[in-house]
Amino acid sequence: MAVPKRKVTPAKRGMRRAHDRLEAASYIEDSKTGNLRRNHHIDLKSGTYNGRQVLPPQED
Repeated sequence: MAVPKRKVTPAKRGMRRAHDRLEAASYIEDSKTGNLRRNHHIDLKSGTYNGRQVLPPQED
């Protein structure tokens, strides 16, 4: 019985892989300190998350 050499063409494979790329990390400006931080992450400089103190503030 004959079997196809490639069931998925390179074009279809590329279309499927088009969504697998890594996206650049997004940063937001903190409203209180003005520092850039990742969304849903602790602000390491002030030590706050969601308006409450989680870590001791870092000294520069």
